[in-house]
Amino acid sequence: MTNTATETKAQRVERLKRSKNPWEGLEEIRRFAREGFASIPPEWIGTYFRWWGVYTQGDGAGVTGGQGGEGRALQCFMVRIRIPNGLLRSEQLRTIADLTRRYAHGIADITVRQNIQLHWVTIEALPDLLEALAHVGLNTTSACGDVTRNVTGCPVAGVDADEICDASPLALEASRMLAGNGDFYNLPRKFKISITGCRVWCPYPEINDVGLTAITRSVRGTPEVGFSLRVAGGLSTEPYLGARLNAFVRWHQVLPAIKGIAELFRDSDVLREHRERARLKFLFLRHGWTAESFLEELQRRIGFELNAAVPESPPADVYRDHVGIHPQRQPGYCYVGAAVLRGRITAEQMHAAADLADRFAGGELRSTNMQNLLIVNVPRLNTEGLAKELDAIGLRVGGSPFWRGTVACSGTEFCKLAITETKSFSRWLVEELEERLPGFDQHLKLHVTGCPNSCGQHWIADIGIDGKKMKVEGRLVDAYYFCLGGALGLHQATARPVGYRCPATEVPDAIERLLRQYLTTRQAGENLRQFFARHTDTELREFLAGEPVDAVIRDMPAVSATGAVAQAAGGDGD
Repeated sequence: MTNTATETKAQRVERLKRSKNPWEGLEEIRRFAREGFASIPPEWIGTYFRWWGVYTQGDGAGVTGGQGGEGRALQCFMVRIRIPNGLLRSEQLRTIADLTRRYAHGIADITVRQNIQLHWVTIEALPDLLEALAHVGLNTTSACGDVTRNVTGCPVAGVDADEICDASPLALEASRMLAGNGDFYNLPRKFKISITGCRVWCPYPEINDVGLTAITRSVRGTPEVGFSLRVAGGLSTEPYLGARLNAFVRWHQVLPAIKGIAELFRDSDVLREHRERARLKFLFLRHGWTAESFLEELQRRIGFELNAAVPESPPADVYRDHVGIHPQRQPGYCYVGAAVLRGRITAEQMHAAADLADRFAGGELRSTNMQNLLIVNVPRLNTEGLAKELDAIGLRVGGSPFWRGTVACSGTEFCKLAITETKSFSRWLVEELEERLPGFDQHLKLHVTGCPNSCGQHWIADIGIDGKKMKVEGRLVDAYYFCLGGALGLHQATARPVGYRCPATEVPDAIERLLRQYLTTRQAGENLRQFFARHTDTELREFLAGEPVDAVIRDMPAVSATGAVAQAAGGDGD
């Protein structure tokens, strides 16, 4: 019999997972709704609800006071709606808008995995919400928990004028194969998949457990489209960019390969020993696996050998936000991308965007992993009118590099693990930078994350800021630590922690000083990544501070505002 008084967190979670497949518990959820919050047992609150895309949330004000590294939770929930490949129809977005207005205080967040996340949902409302989503072909299954998370893909799949192939059917089928499948309900931790047929790798395959990118080879003079395969990518407190395997994965081999990797992960008992080291990447980081040994085990499991990889062309410094008006592969049609600042969108904006998609196009929309919203299949003659209407509701078709490039996690507003508030801070930061640097003309990825777990993906940003606390005049205030020069694609690198930290109120000053230094001293044609790469950490700290300063330790692992070590539980982007 298990001694529950002495078991570790990992042992407790593993025990609970062995005892129940949460996807079989819908009737229990309905009973909780009838009987109220007090009827919900701790194992559902802390574990099983996650398999349904549901977490308890913070209080909306960032108040701390919880235990075990978590802030105080309310008797209401965050609910994440899974949107494979970011594919949405207008009636689906309209339903989400209705649910947001009715149950979520009128606001939602587009996440960095193309999901839409609601807050303030009560247990009494949860069954109605799940049923309404199911009625339009949506669900929350597998959006959180130790399962396959939302399968991401290029949001302009099928319409991108330069894509190698439309890989969205594979993304949808992979989602159907794994999400809700009882054979894969009990993985060691979250499992993330990206499949794209585009040339710019916009869904970031490098930071997924499985990243498939389309590539073409010639077989006896005939071109064949297949995929490069990367495995074990992930961020959090120990970033690892996926290892490319020596494999050319043919179209019909994609799903067996994904299933084989999921089985390999599921059966890796060594990863179940520590919750903090349970991702696939730790086979490489801690247990001596290599790309060669991984491929050998994968081929043993799937029962056939994959062809050798062919040379690929990773994108070099390509911006991947899809904002603006762009011609499609279909003659006479365009897609129109609107930047949703820090991913925060209101019920009214979603309703309006759904109506605009019907009025100006065919009712098809897409969510992106830069937290934006697109409308596709827009007749060219309708694009300017649509863009004006989107701008009028606060969804900018264009905008400054700061508006377009800022990404933010949930922060202390709703996340119990966060250290700093991020959403309102990000809006204020963007407004400050737009006013201070009105002519700034470079693409910029400015990522704001409220704790070291990297749900805001600060490791892959040009400027990534990581939430901390520091004392100012005897009291703790929100602060941010700077990491610079993150990149994916041809020049992939995690952002460098440069040793500079400042209060949140001073972040605009620091970024203004840094970017003015870039504008003043950049070399001809030099972008931000190149500028950061040719300067030392000491120099970059001086640019940020305006004077020479000593390096500050990043505090790894960082502590939450409650004083305990925080570990990612449900972030959508770590």
